[in-house]
Amino acid sequence: MNQQGVRWTAEQVLALAPDDASRKAGSKLGTAGPWSGSGAGGAGAVWGLCKGSGSKPYQTIVDTTGPAYNCSCPSRKFPCKHALGLLLLWASDERAVPDADVAPEWAEQWLAGRRERAAGRDGGDAAGSPTPRTADPEAARRRAERRSSRITAGARELEQRLADLLRGGLASADQAGYGLWEETAARMVDAQAPGLAGRVRELGAIPGSGPGWPVRLLEECALTHLLDQAWLGIDRLPEPLAATVRTRVGLTAPAGGPAVRDRWTVLAQYDTSDGKLTTRRIWLYGRDSGRTALLLSFGAAGRAPQLALPVGVVIDAEVTPYAGAGQLRAELGPQFSPPVPAEAPPPGGTATEALAAYGRALREDPWLDAWPVTLADVIPVPSQDGTWQLAAADGTSALPVAPAALGRAGLWRLVALSGGGPVTVFGECGHWGFTPLAAWSAETAGTPGAVGKPGTVGTTEPFEPLQPFEPLETVPLT
Repeated sequence: MNQQGVRWTAEQVLALAPDDASRKAGSKLGTAGPWSGSGAGGAGAVWGLCKGSGSKPYQTIVDTTGPAYNCSCPSRKFPCKHALGLLLLWASDERAVPDADVAPEWAEQWLAGRRERAAGRDGGDAAGSPTPRTADPEAARRRAERRSSRITAGARELEQRLADLLRGGLASADQAGYGLWEETAARMVDAQAPGLAGRVRELGAIPGSGPGWPVRLLEECALTHLLDQAWLGIDRLPEPLAATVRTRVGLTAPAGGPAVRDRWTVLAQYDTSDGKLTTRRIWLYGRDSGRTALLLSFGAAGRAPQLALPVGVVIDAEVTPYAGAGQLRAELGPQFSPPVPAEAPPPGGTATEALAAYGRALREDPWLDAWPVTLADVIPVPSQDGTWQLAAADGTSALPVAPAALGRAGLWRLVALSGGGPVTVFGECGHWGFTPLAAWSAETAGTPGAVGKPGTVGTTEPFEPLQPFEPLETVPLT
C-alpha cells in the first residue's frame, strides 16, 4: 500500500535549498520536460530520471522521511538541483509524479540500504555483525585531563588579557585594533577552547560596531570573565550548570538524555556563518510533550549542512536531548512516518510571559543570547524612533523587534501577513529584543478560526550571527 503521505508545497521544498544558486537551478528543473520514469511511494520515496548533458539521465531519489537525497550527478550539494527540481515537480504535478506501489530497482536498492542502516542503528541487525572495538577508558581519561589542563591555562591567560584591558581603559581597545584580539583567539584555539576563542573574536569586533560600543564591550567582557571563572571553579558547580559551562568553552559531548518520541512541528530553519563554518538551526515543537527542541547541523568550507527539514510540517520522530541547562539542543533520531502538514501553531503567550521565560533560562545559562517563545495575538507596529514592536492586540504589553531584523525583507513580509491584525509569531526572545522566525495568521485561512500561512521570516542574503532569517514561506497549514 502506498504510504507516501501528503505532498509538500513549493515553498517548503525551496526552504531546503542550500543556497540561492541551487534554489534558482532547482526551480528551472521543476517542470515535467527533463523528467521521465518519475514516481512517488514506498513510505516517503520520490524518484525520477532527469535528462542532463550526458547520454545517461541522472538517477535522483529522495526519502522525504529524512529527508535524505541521492543523485548520480557529481554535485556535492545536499540537496542538489536535481533533487530540488524533482521535489518541486512532485509538489506541483501529480500526473508527472504519480503515486506508485513499487519503486524501480535502482531506487529500491538505495532505499533498502537506508533501511538496513537504520535497522543497524536500532540494533535490528546485530546478529552476525562484528563487535565494535571498545575504547580504552584509561586512555580517554588521560586525553580528557590533558585537554582540561590546556583549557584551564587558556582561561587564566584570557583573564590576564581582560585585566590588562580594564586597567588600561576601554578606549585602548579601539586603539589596539583587531590584531591583538585575533592573536588572543588563536591562543584559545591552541588551548583547545573554541568556545572561548569565539567569544574573544566577538570582543574584537565590538569597538568597530558603532556608537555605544564601550557599554557593549564592558557587558561582553563581564560575561567572558564569568565564563572563565565558572570553568576555573567547575568542580564546585551543580552538574547541569557544569555541563553548560563545558559546552560554552567548547567541550562537546554526545546526546545522552532519554529519547522523546513526539509529533514535532518544524517551526523554523536558518543558517549562520562565520566564514569557516556554516551552522544550521532547526526549531521543533512537540505537539504532545510541549517541548521545544533545537537541532544543529554544520557545514565546513562553504558547504551547506546536510540536515534540512521542510518548515511547516509535522514529523513523528524521536529526539535525544544533550546535557546542560535548559536541554534545548537535541539530536534527531528515527522517523516513523512521512511528514504531514501541521494543523496549528504552538500555543502562544504574552510579551510579559516571554520575558519571564527568558529570565528563567538565564538563571541556568547566563551566556544565553535568546530563548524560543511564541507570541499570540500580537501586531507589528512602528515606533517613532524608526524601530518596530510586536504589541499585544489588547495594548497591555509589547516586545521590541531585534535590531538585526530591522530593514530586512522578512519584517515587511510579516507586516504584510498581519495587515494590521493580530498574528501568532514564533521567534527568539533575547537581550537585543525579539527576532521573528515564523508567523501564522488566522485571517488568511479559508475557514474561520483555522490557521493559515505560516513561514519563516527573513532574507536569504548573507548576514552576520544574531541575524537569523530566511524567506517568508507562506505555507498553508491545513
